[in-house]
Amino acid sequence: MKKNISFLKAVWRANPKTIYFNFRYLPWQQAIRFPFWISSKTYLRKTKGSIIINGELHTGMIRIGYGDIGIFDNKRSRTIWEVAGKVIFDGYAEIGHGSKISVGETGQLQLGKNLAITAETAIIAYKQVTFGNDCLLSWDILIMDTDFHPITNARSEIQNPPAEIIIGNNVWIGCRSLILKGSVIPDGSVIAANSLVSKQLSGTNQVFGSQPLTVLAENIRWHK
Repeated sequence: MKKNISFLKAVWRANPKTIYFNFRYLPWQQAIRFPFWISSKTYLRKTKGSIIINGELHTGMIRIGYGDIGIFDNKRSRTIWEVAGKVIFDGYAEIGHGSKISVGETGQLQLGKNLAITAETAIIAYKQVTFGNDCLLSWDILIMDTDFHPITNARSEIQNPPAEIIIGNNVWIGCRSLILKGSVIPDGSVIAANSLVSKQLSGTNQVFGSQPLTVLAENIRWHK
């Protein structure tokens, strides 16, 4: 008991946002383990909805708002958490400084094991965005499953509803890429920098890039 009290005091002195976040989203038995570390520069704009952590819990296994990418000023780079829906973590995850997570009331975001987001990346889930395991995201990436503004025909039928995004296991997405609704990225893929993905891709272990998106290399392996 004394150890738990000492640990709570230490975490509180270090960062009140970490305390708040863990106890806002998790039951006491899980929150006391402090699986989330939240940077003091993270803006908790909306902390509604729910969070599920699958698997065994470890202190600091999910870090939000940390990191140090040389081309960004992490002292001014603010991470934003705006969640009203459901977020599922399947294991360890690193959401780098300046990244933005936005999940609508009916949206779901699922993050696979060992996800790493370097910095300044935005993920918007108003329907469903799913990542497999061991994915790496570079900086300035935008992933969004909605157009936000509906387009209707003469019969007032919506022509551009949100559509699920699925990103497989062991996927590397290069900087300044744009991943739009309905995209499916297969296992082992590399998305080259400044690419636009807006459809289901086929074939594993390939490099996709250029405009329009084409296969640049096949039978590849990449390593973090």
